[in-house]
Amino acid sequence: MPPNTTATTGDKPGKSGRKKGRKARLIVLVLVLAIIGGIAYGGYWSISTVRASFPQTKGSITLEGLSGPVDVKRDGYGIPQIYASSDEDLFMAQGYVQAQDRFYEMDVRRHMTSGRLSEMFGKSQVDNDEFLRTLGWDRVAEEEYDKELSASTKKYLQAYAKGVNAYLAGKDAEDISLEYAALGFTNDYKPAQWTPVDSVSWLKAMAWDLRGNMQDEIDRALLTSRLGPQQIAELYPEYPYDRNGTIVQEGRYDELTEAFEQGGSGGSGDSGDSDDSGSGSTDGSSDGSTEGSTDGAGDSSGTEGSALQSQLSGLYDVLDDLPAAVGVNGNGIGSNSWVVAGEHTITGKPLLANDPHLSASLPSVWYQMGLHCRTVSSTCQYDVSGYTFAGMPGVIIGHNQDISWGMTNSGVDVTDLYLEKLSGDGYVYDGEVEAFTTREETIKVAGGSPKKIVVRQTADGMPLLSDRDTELVKVGKKATVDAAAPDRGDGYAVALKWTALEAGTTMDAVFEMNRAADWDDFRAAAKKFDVPSQNLIYADTENHIGYQLPGKIPTRAKGVDGSIPSPGWDSKYKWTGYIDFDELPYEYDPERGYIVTANQAVVDPEKYPYTLTTDWGYGTRSERITDLIELKTRNGGKISTDDMRQMQLDNDSQIARLVVPALLKINLDDPDVREAQELLQGWDYTQDADSAAAAYFNAVWRNILKLAFGNKLPKELRVKGQCLWVDPVNSTGPVDETGKVRECGQRDGDQAQPDGGDRWFEVVRNLMGKPDSDWWTTPESGRRPGADHNRDKLFERAMIDARWELTAKLGKDIDTWSWGRLHRLFLKNQTLGTSGPGFLQYVLNRGPWKLSGGEAAVNAAGWNAAGGYDVVWVPSMRMVVNLDDFDKSKWINLTGASGHAFSAHYTDQTAKWAKGELLDWSFSTKAVGGNTSDTLVLKP
Repeated sequence: MPPNTTATTGDKPGKSGRKKGRKARLIVLVLVLAIIGGIAYGGYWSISTVRASFPQTKGSITLEGLSGPVDVKRDGYGIPQIYASSDEDLFMAQGYVQAQDRFYEMDVRRHMTSGRLSEMFGKSQVDNDEFLRTLGWDRVAEEEYDKELSASTKKYLQAYAKGVNAYLAGKDAEDISLEYAALGFTNDYKPAQWTPVDSVSWLKAMAWDLRGNMQDEIDRALLTSRLGPQQIAELYPEYPYDRNGTIVQEGRYDELTEAFEQGGSGGSGDSGDSDDSGSGSTDGSSDGSTEGSTDGAGDSSGTEGSALQSQLSGLYDVLDDLPAAVGVNGNGIGSNSWVVAGEHTITGKPLLANDPHLSASLPSVWYQMGLHCRTVSSTCQYDVSGYTFAGMPGVIIGHNQDISWGMTNSGVDVTDLYLEKLSGDGYVYDGEVEAFTTREETIKVAGGSPKKIVVRQTADGMPLLSDRDTELVKVGKKATVDAAAPDRGDGYAVALKWTALEAGTTMDAVFEMNRAADWDDFRAAAKKFDVPSQNLIYADTENHIGYQLPGKIPTRAKGVDGSIPSPGWDSKYKWTGYIDFDELPYEYDPERGYIVTANQAVVDPEKYPYTLTTDWGYGTRSERITDLIELKTRNGGKISTDDMRQMQLDNDSQIARLVVPALLKINLDDPDVREAQELLQGWDYTQDADSAAAAYFNAVWRNILKLAFGNKLPKELRVKGQCLWVDPVNSTGPVDETGKVRECGQRDGDQAQPDGGDRWFEVVRNLMGKPDSDWWTTPESGRRPGADHNRDKLFERAMIDARWELTAKLGKDIDTWSWGRLHRLFLKNQTLGTSGPGFLQYVLNRGPWKLSGGEAAVNAAGWNAAGGYDVVWVPSMRMVVNLDDFDKSKWINLTGASGHAFSAHYTDQTAKWAKGELLDWSFSTKAVGGNTSDTLVLKP
């Protein structure tokens, strides 16, 4: 992913990096000899080309624009700690240092957010650019910068941009990063100057990947082509409030309940009378039946029926093809963060843990650093350390001298799809024709001709996504609507309403959070954190802990919950406002002494007046973390920093605990399958990398999902390459003698369903007590048995299929099986490492690593059961903050500080990360000094 000066003295790498440096030089030498030998494009890169982009980390550099000297102290992992005497110098130095390590990543990111990827990578990115231009992230960011952000925030953004540009000054592209040298074979691209808006735009990309339930909204609509309402409801069960707790349980939760019962809650929009439950949108109110073949089309009506049907796959294809900013395009994104009050810790002060689960990228999406004012004062206000994004000033997650904070994705519903009735050059709204707002965009294409597009928006700023894909034209032509809908004519358009398309103040919030001294300061900062809405966890040195849900969260009219596409021609479906910040859930110093956030429900919808979403995570990880905390603190036990680390590494499989007892009761005829079954006998349900039992169970789980559910889903949700003969439903595929048609799956392996996450845990949990459900049906295949409304027969078939699948993958001898051999992490450079020539991918990519953990485990090394066993999303970093002594805090990143492929710090943290180790996290001046390997002085 993404990406004047005069050197006076100093070597490049520090002493502590010499051993790693020798290894890196050897790799570089082998690379260069190979290239000279004619492997790469018939040309060669010299050693100087490879090393030219490595940062200077010792000596001094003169930077025009600094008001005083700045020290950049790097430890043995290349992690920088910056010391300055003014805010502007601090952030200018941050821009310079991040550009040293990660400018290519930063450059690619800004081209993505502005819809200009084609300028770097040619015509293959035109479709992506068209969609991104339609969303207009950079236009919204520019409006934020011009109209919303504070004067101080603009000053910091300008200083940061000045630092980046100081780094770029006088450098050719190949001097900045190896990737530019590779691009130079086909493109004469030259990096442009960095701007403050480039930094702000990245917040939109982050918000996009954390946008909430838009994917579920699409999938539910797609399911209507083959499943009825009750069947869909069974695949989207309600959150188990009776079993898995919510985040907020005390304090503010009770106050809101009382206000709601007294009718005193109104929000910024008049939606206080909403009676939405906030649970599954496709609830059991329909009398649709699951009786009969699950391959047949469901009987449905209204916009929630077959609305958009398979044509919504056009929208999905566009979304799926977009480069992921921080997640798997919005799917499967989770995270763990919890805080334990001092009454339960060894130190007597809080401990705070965080590990955001995002897609694996190289370099890591996170960049570790410290930003320190030599003396904190009104002119230099920051003493903060943690994780940030390359391209953004400040720190996103971490701690300062007084407080610490972490984040997990809240999953609240901040996006809605609308069907729009077109009429001439406008659209229908409450019986009147409204004019679209239009703008023309020109997309420049490396090696090709520019392309012009027209972007249309409704009066309230909703872009028409259907203008960007021919399949979406079919959406409007075939979407089922109710009898009151206007005449279809040439079809309905599809528009997007999303909070991040409105100018906001999140960048202000970042800086305010960085300098917050207490809970009141923290909440004041959170009030400005518009998008993406995150679960914010808090602790301070005065022994307080807390939680706050921030963000622009829309209110909707009674009966409208945003779970399905809505008719845009009717004003009763529009958003009615936003929930007032003072009415958003929070919790402060709860009596239980800890707060856990892991994407579970925030509040009980029976007692909270607003619908936050209908698509929470199902609480599997949060309950496990809660159990571990309570187990440790039972009878007065105390929790240590290392206890928090070990909790982050918990590999327990909750679905195995549910399913394995049933698997062990099944009588199997084949001795080879019985041998595999015996692996589960006495298994402790932990998914360690060396566990044969974990390998076999997860293979069985994958096959249960495929047989019971995957083979019954429409092609738009199934994995590519999986072709089935099914009952025809508006299909153009080949027909066999029985009248069935052959349909092949259309989704990439990391996006297909059933993915095996905790929603599917809940689906199977609900069906375990229904052994004759329709879902427990699968046909015979060769000599392998089928199942007819018989759970145990389907489980038997899954165990057989799993045995022979692993025999093919791992060998017949089960003594050689291990979960890590299946469950591997490959780290790929997010541009040329995924689509470049094979040799270049070899140069830029790393791995594999054999990982423990699994889907919906606390150690969430996620995999998609529909697509295979390889890791698709990971704990992208891990940290444990010790509020008693910040120097005893611990942290680690997925990769390393550097984005340069042959730097010693490219992936120098990955092996430790894979083993669950954490690095020392120095904060005080003394500790940082004692851990410093290289010091660079930036001089005015």
